[in-house]
Amino acid sequence: MGDQMQFIVEKLNQEPFRKNYNLISFDSLESVQLLQLLSDVLGEIDPKHAVDIREELPEQTAKRMLSLLGILKYKPPGSVSDLSAFRQGLVTGSKPVIHPLLHWLLQRTSELKKRAYLARFLVKLEVPAEFLQDDTVADIDKQYEELMEAFKNLHKEYEQLKISGLSTAEIRRDISAMEEEKDQLVKRVERLKKRVETVQNHQRMLEIARQLRLEKEREESLAQQKQEQKSQLFHAEQRLQRAQLQLKEMRDAVADSKPESLMKKLEEEINFNSYLVTEKMPGELESKKASVYLLQKVLAEPAMTQSDLTSLQSEINEVNAEMNQLIEKRMMKYEPTDSKFSMYRQQASIISRKKEAKAEELQAAKEEMSRLERQVQQRSSQAHELEGSEILTEDEFKQYVNKLRSKNTLYKKKRLEIAEITAEYGILQRTEELLKQRHEAIQQQLQMVEEKKGISGYSYTQEELERVSAVKSEMDEMKGQTLDNMSEMVKKLNAVVAEKKASLAPVIKELRQLRQKCQELTQECDEKKIQYDSCAAGLESNRSALEQEVKGLLEECALEESNYRYIHCMKRTLEVQLQRAKEEMKAYVSPDPQERRKAIREQYTRMILEQENLGKKLREKQKVIRESHGPNMKQRKMWQDFEQLMECKRECFQKQQNQAAIGQVIQEGGKDRLVL
Repeated sequence: MGDQMQFIVEKLNQEPFRKNYNLISFDSLESVQLLQLLSDVLGEIDPKHAVDIREELPEQTAKRMLSLLGILKYKPPGSVSDLSAFRQGLVTGSKPVIHPLLHWLLQRTSELKKRAYLARFLVKLEVPAEFLQDDTVADIDKQYEELMEAFKNLHKEYEQLKISGLSTAEIRRDISAMEEEKDQLVKRVERLKKRVETVQNHQRMLEIARQLRLEKEREESLAQQKQEQKSQLFHAEQRLQRAQLQLKEMRDAVADSKPESLMKKLEEEINFNSYLVTEKMPGELESKKASVYLLQKVLAEPAMTQSDLTSLQSEINEVNAEMNQLIEKRMMKYEPTDSKFSMYRQQASIISRKKEAKAEELQAAKEEMSRLERQVQQRSSQAHELEGSEILTEDEFKQYVNKLRSKNTLYKKKRLEIAEITAEYGILQRTEELLKQRHEAIQQQLQMVEEKKGISGYSYTQEELERVSAVKSEMDEMKGQTLDNMSEMVKKLNAVVAEKKASLAPVIKELRQLRQKCQELTQECDEKKIQYDSCAAGLESNRSALEQEVKGLLEECALEESNYRYIHCMKRTLEVQLQRAKEEMKAYVSPDPQERRKAIREQYTRMILEQENLGKKLREKQKVIRESHGPNMKQRKMWQDFEQLMECKRECFQKQQNQAAIGQVIQEGGKDRLVL
């Protein structure tokens, strides 16, 4: 506890707190002062919590601190009852609660600042499910989640850039080096331009060189397009071949198979897929979800020490032991009643395990087959890229076999020739050995003769001298040429070095001055930048405060302006109504009958009288119509009956005329027959 208080006092006496505490003064702080000190530390971590606790209620203070501690993932020591004691101690400002909390916060201030900053953007707002039924709310919630993911990615990139170690000094050095290289290249280009200007027709030559460069670039682009088109053609041919091969396989399968076998195969495949969908996949999905939930739960917990892990392991062992005991008790309890079904249960479990194993083997075999197909396709594409060969069809394979047979016969002929050449080589080798033996015999005879004459080794020495002299002459020639080349090269290098030194001397002198000037300007720039940053920070804070004030005033102005416009419109409306009422009163009171007629009351009175007269006329007309309705309907029915009677007479008359015409035709036909 003493080390803990010493650490707290040291941290509070440093920046940014500067409390100037010692152990005695810190230990003598009251509960309200401790809570204010805790609020100040939390305000350093999250600026929103830099408040005076005297201006808020104790419940609000406790709620605010507990919410931030939950975000920071502070885990109070102890069990659930200790948690309630921790809340009570936090409300009352108890030292056994506040001191460990301050020690934990001051130990990892930078880490907690980062966590509090991220919590402002990554703590998700919980929206009730009934509100998410609205499409607008659901879309906004989805956009909110997408923005959170984008913020996560940007923060990761920012952290990686911080870790990468790029500093402004290195960037400035790189920029200065690139500027120097740029100046050198500009000077070199200017020198080359001056040299080129002395050449005749240099403009035309430059134009030709430019056209050559453009044509080369065009050639490269055309070559690239050609290569792309070749690859596209190759891929299209491969797709065509695969399609043809699949078509052939399907035709062979259709030709060789029967509907019963096809249906059986489809049923097996459907059964397998249904087993995967209904039994295997849901179980795996549930296990994955459970593992993901456990991992998320572990990730949400604070960092655990070795002691926490050992305690959890001991708890796991105890729970496993209790589970084993319960299982044994259950087996002992239900063994007599379940003895009949135990064998069937074991068989069912064995069959289910075998089924799962076979399904996994089948799935693995399918994956292996798809992998091998992809590998074959990849190898065929590689073979086509390397050798330009393609997958052979059946006819091409037959032609290839015939070629192999013809090459086999040619190979046999060549093999016979090689055998004859080998036999001849053996004869020649034997001849060479005989000649070597004869040469050795002659050499021995020569040595014997030289020994007899007293000049032994003369022939060997003569041969060695001739060989050494020939080698020496060759080496002398090579040395002479090498020395000449080296002397010429040294002269050229000396001339180039002298020329470079002479050309670079003023540049180096100027560069030294510029470097010194650059250092001075860099130092001055750093000082000015520090002044600028401090001034900019002050101005930025003032600007933000003024912006907030201006924003509030603008909103207030807009509100007042809208109220003014509304009141002005209402005023104009009331003025118009008042004016109309005055005119109406004036016209109604006026003794002039013409003016009185213009009054709205008189107009409405005339309209009411007109409508009443019109109503009287219409009622009278209705009365007349009602009285004459019966006779009119009777007369209408009589006219309809008369019309039907006349229609019947017209039809009878037409039928009578038709019958008379038919009889006349029959009589004329009979007369013609009598005449004949």
